[in-house]
Order: sequence, then structure tokens, then C-alpha cells
Amino acid sequence: MGRSLYDNSPAARMVWDEADSTLAAPVSSLAFEGPDDLLRQTRNAQTALFVSEVAAFRALQDRGVRPAYCAGHSIGEYAALVAAGALSLEQGLKLVQVRASAMERAAAERPGTMAAVIGLAAELLKSILEEASSAGAVHIANFNSPEQVVISGEAAAVELAGRLASEAGAKRVLPLAVSGGFHSPLMQAAAAELADVLAGAVISGPVVPVVLNVTADFARGAEDIRECLARQVVSQVRWHESIIRLVESGCDAAVEVGPGRVLTGLLKRMDGAPAASNVETADDLESAVCDLAG
Repeated sequence: MGRSLYDNSPAARMVWDEADSTLAAPVSSLAFEGPDDLLRQTRNAQTALFVSEVAAFRALQDRGVRPAYCAGHSIGEYAALVAAGALSLEQGLKLVQVRASAMERAAAERPGTMAAVIGLAAELLKSILEEASSAGAVHIANFNSPEQVVISGEAAAVELAGRLASEAGAKRVLPLAVSGGFHSPLMQAAAAELADVLAGAVISGPVVPVVLNVTADFARGAEDIRECLARQVVSQVRWHESIIRLVESGCDAAVEVGPGRVLTGLLKRMDGAPAASNVETADDLESAVCDLAG
């Protein structure tokens, strides 16, 4: 994760080096070399994802690419806020560490899981969740697209909801490899802990407009960001609505920064979505810079 850009972009390398120094821990070596089971732990995974995303953004920025708008999915929202000028890298690192540790503790106190439901109308899924709630807490966590909704909650309720969704005609129900019921009320303890830290965090009004997960609208200022970051861990990630908001504002090209192509894939299957590419490696960087210049 992130090694190609580290080796080929001085701007990306500076981000990883600053992260190692700020955290007094080798997040770079863990991301680049593993071991995988340690990297997948919530506190490490979120930090490594955040750093890799900011590093990829800085590599693009170093090549002259400037965003007109920013948005990030879940932990990616912190990287988007750095890109938008609302958070410094150092402050973002500190908040991500608090968020990850708080969510890990909350997951231990109230165990849960998540699953992606593909190819079922959201309204039908909502009625299924009401029925499945007889087995425990279960909620919509991510509205990623009309075709993909992620549910989250207690394991028995998520399993029942998945079974009912399949019976109702869902194309696929995919259990996710996560350590808790994120973006649901199971994370209430984490939200409270994060809110306390956010109250004293240095947050600025964004220089670049940034769409927030909780509202699917542009941040109105530092206090709006502060409030929404605390709510985000217990609230739905309104990603599809966020993309619609960006399109309505004139966004016609998007670059996903950091590991993976999940968001790029979602955009490519959405009618009227911006042209999408991703930057994870040095080769990706060159392609994106050429595409955007053209």
C-alpha cells in the first residue's frame, strides 16, 4: 500500500515520512511490508489508508493538479479535508488515530458486522431491515449507489437481513471483512469519544469546497465539519447523493486517490457521473496527469 508512489514521488514520500515522525511509529513499513494481519487491524488500517490517500493527493498536486471539489468515503473524508485545506496532515493523523482506536474499542464492546447488498431497491431493503431488527440492531451504513447498499449491525440481524434480501431478489449479498458494525448506532461510544477530541481540534473552513458524508452537501465551515465528523461514525455514508451534488455543481472528472478502485468502479456504473480514474501507483499518476491535461 503506497510503496510505488513513495519510491517515485518526493511529495508522496514526504507525507509518509511526516506520518512516521508524527506518530513515532513506522506506519510506512507496516503499509509497505505488513504483516497483513496487523495491517488489517482497525487502528492500523485506517491510519495507513489515510496516509496513502494524502500521499497520492500530494503527488498529484506536485504535478500541478488542483481540485475544484473534494469528497471522501468514510475514513477517506479525512484525506479529503486535508486536500480541501480544512485539516493539516498532523491534525488529520491525530484525529484518525483517535477515530480508529475509539471504533476498535466500540466494536469490542458492541460486536457487529457489515454486508453489501447488491441489486435491491433501497425502499425494499428498508422494509427488510425493519423485519430483521427482530434479531438485533441493523441499519443502512453506506448508500453507495442505487445498485449497492451496505448494511451494518449485530451479526445475527445482518445475517437475517442478508438472507431476506436474497429471498427478495438481491443479486448478491456479500459479507464484508470488517471488525465491527461501523456507521451504525453500535459506534455510539466512539462518536462520543471522537466528539470530545474534535471539540479541541484545529479545523479551518475549507479552501476548496468539500462535500460531507453525513449531509451529502458542501461543508458550511469549521463547526459544520467538526459536528459531522463526530456524527459520521454512527451515520450513513450518503455517497451516491454526494456524487449527485458534485455533478450538479459542475464536476465532470474525478480522481480516486489511494489504494483500490472501488469508488472509481461505482462512478463508472453511474449514469451521468464524472469521468473517473484512480491514482494508487506511479504509473497511475502518469496516466491521470495525462488524462486531466487532455
